Amino acid sequence: MVKQMTVLGITGPTGAGKTTLLKEVEKLGGAVIDCDAVYHDLLERDGALQHSLEKTFGPLRDERGAIDRKKLGTIVFGDPEKLRQLNIIAQTATVRRTQELLEGYRRKGIALAAIDAIALLESPLAKLCDVTLAVVAPAEIRVKRIMDREGITEEYAWLRVKAQKSDEYFVKGCDRTLVNDCEQVEEFALQAKALVESILQEHIQ
Repeated sequence: MVKQMTVLGITGPTGAGKTTLLKEVEKLGGAVIDCDAVYHDLLERDGALQHSLEKTFGPLRDERGAIDRKKLGTIVFGDPEKLRQLNIIAQTATVRRTQELLEGYRRKGIALAAIDAIALLESPLAKLCDVTLAVVAPAEIRVKRIMDREGITEEYAWLRVKAQKSDEYFVKGCDRTLVNDCEQVEEFALQAKALVESILQEHIQ
């Protein structure tokens, strides 16, 4: 049984290369917790979260009886106070579930876990991490990656990039930074693997 588990907090803007880094974590035997996926899963099956949302925002069910995310979005996105309330409710449920997942991995003896969260630095999730790591990349490169990945126009890709927080925000808030200006994914994957291995070595010693 592994006595200690190193928990990495991974954050950074879209198109920077977080997915490549997370794949390297998995190749090293680590567990990955995608907080967006955790929240969406909770929306589907967590009765306490569903009740809390409907108590705050009114009826939200679709014809299947599930929470209608578009309806919820329509309610909160034009209203800063309602959006703040939603963030608190979502964050509380996501942090609780993330803690449960981490505890399960610890019990299994897994030595490495990564929490992937765009809002890592604004949430209590950061306190669950031993090391926080920002993945950043030049804006032009991110635009090209988003266009290739999602099949959207350059104009829309730039809107997505400009809507997010700056690289400086992520870099200032994190313990470590990984700059992805590599032309080839394989090159960045090697850099990501080397950094994760060095962090693991530091925590084993």
